[in-house]
Amino acid sequence: MGTKDRWYENATFYAIDVEAFADANGDGVGDFEGLSGRLDYLESLGIDCIWLLPFYPSPNRDNGYDVTDYYGVDDRHGTLGDFVEFVREADRRGIRVIIDLVANHTSDQHPWFQSARSDPESPYRDYYVWREDLPEEPDPSRGPVFPGEEDTVWSYDEKAEAFYYHRFYHYQPDLNLANPAVREEIRKIMGFWLELGVSGFRVDAATLMIDHKGGLESTKLDDPHGVLRDMRHFVERRGDDAILFAEADDAPERLGDYFGGSVGGRDADGTEVSAREGDEMNVLLNFLLDAYLVLGLAEEDADPIREVLDILPEIPEGGQWANFLRNYDELNVGRLPQDDQQNVFERFAPDETMRIYGRGIRRRLPPMLGGDSDRIRMAYSLLFSLPGTPLFVYGDEIGMGDDLELPGREAVRTPMQWSDEKNGGFSTADPEDLVRPMVSGGEYGYESVNVADQRGDPDSLLQWFSRLNRLRGECPEIGHGDCEVLDVDDHAVFAHRMASDHGTVVAVHNLGDDPAEATLELDDPVRLFGDATFEETDDDSWRFELGRYGYCWVREENGA
Repeated sequence: MGTKDRWYENATFYAIDVEAFADANGDGVGDFEGLSGRLDYLESLGIDCIWLLPFYPSPNRDNGYDVTDYYGVDDRHGTLGDFVEFVREADRRGIRVIIDLVANHTSDQHPWFQSARSDPESPYRDYYVWREDLPEEPDPSRGPVFPGEEDTVWSYDEKAEAFYYHRFYHYQPDLNLANPAVREEIRKIMGFWLELGVSGFRVDAATLMIDHKGGLESTKLDDPHGVLRDMRHFVERRGDDAILFAEADDAPERLGDYFGGSVGGRDADGTEVSAREGDEMNVLLNFLLDAYLVLGLAEEDADPIREVLDILPEIPEGGQWANFLRNYDELNVGRLPQDDQQNVFERFAPDETMRIYGRGIRRRLPPMLGGDSDRIRMAYSLLFSLPGTPLFVYGDEIGMGDDLELPGREAVRTPMQWSDEKNGGFSTADPEDLVRPMVSGGEYGYESVNVADQRGDPDSLLQWFSRLNRLRGECPEIGHGDCEVLDVDDHAVFAHRMASDHGTVVAVHNLGDDPAEATLELDDPVRLFGDATFEETDDDSWRFELGRYGYCWVREENGA
């Protein structure tokens, strides 16, 4: 993929769950017709790419990640025709669409698994991972992904008279990627959706896909990352400039491997080695940055952000991070040291009911930050200014809250709040028929937090988000420039410079509740965003006066 095709480097991604976004037929469940009807809104917001969560036929026991048919649309969301019309209408507005590729596991109701459990001679038997008895010593590093909800990764199937392997829920048996037939199925699935116009795939559970499943010889991959390389090569052959956007939550020293390729540097003889373009994932969700960024917000200290930028591996040419504050799952702080995890929990999830799986927080960002509009805006301004491309979830742009009375991750998956009308304008169905309850009443209820009200208010979070989003598109140096962290005296202030052939952008953020100052050596700064004041103190030195949670982006007029 040439440089001209790296559209993702300077894009903004917007995550949508079809069932919770807009309901056109009034049955209480979001659908593609409803989503298509909201494309003008998304265009006005200035997003570049929609990431669709699973919409395939499914028993829907795990928000659609338990797939029974990779080649269809669940009846609740419409038809394949509705999907194609949606993609066409999005493309007409210059908005790309990527979809979830759930290739680590299927539903136990998938025809493949039903055939596999029914007949040991079935060609689908080896699509899954089986053993006749339980391991004597389970591998603690390969335990359940959802501790407290699942006690084991091996479940017994009476019809098959064997145990099958599952890292997620027991109704989501893992696929055996060591089987060439499974990898061929994945290629067919990708080819099908590429023909329908998608711009790539968000690869679910990429780390677990290439794991040595169950520790069995039959699941051992001679070249685990070869699976991802093969997927990338297929997508590039069949999808023009389509991308792979992966969920790879691994140790820092292994993260860079998911991009493939190599970074520049010098070899053993000291000879300069140019960077080789990555040949695996184009984009990785930046879980590590997210955890440390949230730690910085909790402590009102910029040091964790400086630290994580040193921890993150260099990436090869063409690779990119997708940065986020909240995704659609729990906010995972499991990569932080234990004391830091506890600090985040105490600040942002003081009640045990706000926590999940021992590693995460099941809240949206505005409630975590106490509804403080200055702090919320500073946090997103910081996110959008960091090296990489930003990702946000439907409703972030209006400051939606959560419903902690809902179980598990569903607390942050409530329907989109469009207006103060019935069901927040999401659906005309009876409230008891909604896919999930609306957030109603209080500070975050749809009566007071909705798109319609904020559209008409130039000072609203929605209008601010739209300006921020469009500004990000005007700053390509953030997407693929070099990042330099600038020295400042106040630990609450984070300042950094992003420089490329396009120019130089400097961003300054105060993570603290108290006003702060920062003096930087800059070359004729011109304001881009934020209302912090700055003035020249002497030759090339500029002092920024930052209010509580203040921020400012500037462009150096004569910068490189």
